Amino acid sequence: MSRTLIFAAALAVAAPAVAEEKPVDPYTQSNANAGAVPFTGEQMLAAFHGRDGVARIVDDTLDRSVADPKLREIFHATDMERLRRTLKEQVAYLLGAPVAYTGRDMKTTHKDQGINTAEFNILVEHLQLAMDKEGVAYRHQNQLLAKLAPMKRDVVTR
Repeated sequence: MSRTLIFAAALAVAAPAVAEEKPVDPYTQSNANAGAVPFTGEQMLAAFHGRDGVARIVDDTLDRSVADPKLREIFHATDMERLRRTLKEQVAYLLGAPVAYTGRDMKTTHKDQGINTAEFNILVEHLQLAMDKEGVAYRHQNQLLAKLAPMKRDVVTR
């Protein structure tokens, strides 16, 4: 075996698996897809400890949700890397960060997932636990939840 083949084989074994991004149907990227008008000013984003805090909250929420036997099937065929990125964008955008939301609208995103009210409520509980863990004050949590609540009609489809 040549040195090149040995080196290539060693790289293949040593290289971490790269998550393959799953294609999505074409759509127009727009901040309007985020589902709500963002807060103004810097207070809300600061209450969530900036974009780093938002990232921790989103990661914790998704980690809890994927591990939850009642929700795990919803995420089975999901491109988790894309979901993490777009959910972080959405929350940061809604909290007033200078970031663009590049995801799809909530109705299109959830139309074939068959999410019911009980599953939606579990996801909200995971979000609340993640915000608690991050030390976000309840009044700020409630303000974000009030902004997200109307999206339920587009997320819950059964």
